[in-house]
Amino acid sequence: MTRDGPDTDAPDTDTSAKRHYRNWTVLAPLGLLATGLGASGVGQSTLLKGRGAPTWKWVAAGTASLVALNAGLCLFGDAIKHRALYEWAHEQEAEADDAGHAEGLQ
Repeated sequence: MTRDGPDTDAPDTDTSAKRHYRNWTVLAPLGLLATGLGASGVGQSTLLKGRGAPTWKWVAAGTASLVALNAGLCLFGDAIKHRALYEWAHEQEAEADDAGHAEGLQ
């Protein structure tokens, strides 16, 4: 495995590091996308209220925007967790490989 990502030449075993890396690569962009969408929607809801739109319109838009914003933050937070777990699992696997290699040299 390389520091930039899992080794694609390795057997198809789904190691912990590979699983966390894959989850990180999916969740991080989704989290950023949902956070941006939610933040933009909050601004749009504010404009609706300022322009005198009916209350139900800006309340519904604002609620949906806050749901998207909070979901994005949760997804991105989960992505950060998976990246940290990937780094930790990657270090553990490297230490195990080093120990096995050092033992084989003796």
